[in-house]
Formats: sequence, structure tokens, C-alpha cells
Amino acid sequence: MFPLRDANPKHGPVYLMWLLVVANVAVFVYQLGLSEPQLMSLVHSYGFVPRTFFGDPLGEGYRLLSSMFLHGNLLHLASNMFFLWVFGDNIEDRMGHGKFLLFYLAGGVVAAASHGLLMPNSAIPMIGASGGVSAVLGAYIVAFPRQRILTFIPPLFLLWLPAWFYLGYWALIQVIGVLGGGAGGIAWWAHIGGFVFGVVLAPWLLHSGSRK
Repeated sequence: MFPLRDANPKHGPVYLMWLLVVANVAVFVYQLGLSEPQLMSLVHSYGFVPRTFFGDPLGEGYRLLSSMFLHGNLLHLASNMFFLWVFGDNIEDRMGHGKFLLFYLAGGVVAAASHGLLMPNSAIPMIGASGGVSAVLGAYIVAFPRQRILTFIPPLFLLWLPAWFYLGYWALIQVIGVLGGGAGGIAWWAHIGGFVFGVVLAPWLLHSGSRK
């Protein structure tokens, strides 16, 4: 199931969500201009590598943030940015611009840390915006559980589903991924960590946001 849009109107302009999309796309365009050895060097230098991070947490702490702006391929980038577009605008609208940016970045950091704590000996770089995006999804299910999400269900179905159902299904898939041994090159624990962070922090941040 893939979300196409929600039926949730905004009450003001959002621009940090779009700034994040532009930043991620710009970094990916830069990646496209690199040779294979250069790209591998970039990923290993700025991706989150648990074994490297825990060997020198202070010196390697930048990876918690830098890894959020690297993507493995166009589909990886497009799926993360599309989810951010569908769900992120309403969260920025509710939280306020500054809090939304801090929340998104903190969600990515917590997601990477969750992945590292559960897989501390991994030498495989973790990259992608999905940790921060997962935090946004967690906030959305708290803020707008009954809002409708237009969902594409292959091969040909379009259904309006309540957010609690769609995002609950998404969270269940992440748990199944973990129980399946974490196969497929997906950082399932990062997704879960970011989502839980969003669920836990959202009530306070949404309540204290610029719009009640």
C-alpha cells in the first residue's frame, strides 16, 4: 500500500518541509556526478556505521545527521521524499517551523541510534531520510488519527483509509521486518525507533506548537 495524498488541509504556509526535500534532492544530484569509488567513499565517510560510531562517538557523531541526506538510488530517495510530502506538511503546520525542523532531525538521530544500539557490530553504512520521516509518521498518527489517506493498493485499487489504519499497517510491516531477521538491506530498527520517537514526542510538541 502506498499513500498518494491526505485530505488534511493546511492552515498556513510550510517551507521547511520543502527545504528538506530540496536538500535531499540536491545531495542526490551531487551523488550522481560521482564515480563508483567516489560514491563508495562518500557513503562510508558520511553514512552511519555503527561499529565506527561506537569506536569514537564524539568524533563520529556527525554521521547521525549526515547519513540522513544520502540515498542509495532514485527509488530510495523518491519514496522517502514522497512520504515526507504527504505527511510532513501538516506536522510542520501544527508544530511550527522551527520545532518541526528540530523534531525531524532529532527523529533521524534517534532512528540511527536505535539501529546502532541493536546492531552495534555492523560495518554496513546506513543512509537515508527514513528515520526522520518515520518520526513524522509517528507524529501524524497521534495528531490526525482519523484523517483520510488516499492509498494505492496494487494492482489497481484506490481507497481512502483512516490514518490510524494506514500508519498502523506501516508500523506492523516494520515489526515483521525485524522479526524476519532484518533482511533486505532495510534498517527496520531505525524505522521503529524514529516512529516511536514521533509517537512519544508528538503530544508535547503538538500541544506547544504555534497553532492549537
